[in-house]
Amino acid sequence: MSRVLMDAAGIERTLRRLASQIVEDQERDAPLALVGIRRGGVPLAHRLAVLIGGLEPSAPPVGAIDITLYRDDLYTGLEKPSFGATQLPFDLNGACVVLVDDVLFTGRTVQAALGVLRDYGRPRSVKLAVLVDRGHRELPIQADFVGRAIQTERTDKVAVECGETRSKTDRVVVGGGAG
Repeated sequence: MSRVLMDAAGIERTLRRLASQIVEDQERDAPLALVGIRRGGVPLAHRLAVLIGGLEPSAPPVGAIDITLYRDDLYTGLEKPSFGATQLPFDLNGACVVLVDDVLFTGRTVQAALGVLRDYGRPRSVKLAVLVDRGHRELPIQADFVGRAIQTERTDKVAVECGETRSKTDRVVVGGGAG
């Protein structure tokens, strides 16, 4: 059985709060850039950039990274890995980067994302923003900006559906099953 954790209005409210927190935390002497982790983090990074642009004189640039080749489980049972482009249309060196993802679970995705960033430059700082933190960490990774922290079973599936992707609506759904 699944339940809706956040509807479209809840996601919008949460993103507004995250954008405000990012602006409040921003170092003023270094450029801010948002980097979404493909897939779920990319549309959220774009939305956050628009919201930050409404609070600041300009919106930060947005990039996207693909972590597939950096995963520590790439050769341990992924049926058919899919690859997306890494697009970083700005200089990472010296930038304050906010890495954006939809769900923080074991921490392994974030570990892979940090590897990608390291290969593209040396940011001044890297912080993590997630829409949902569901716990069950396997690595010492913690988000700096959390939309909503929830208690889940390890076997629960947490799905963030965004209108920019296959879904027609925005919502966060929690249900039984693997994921």
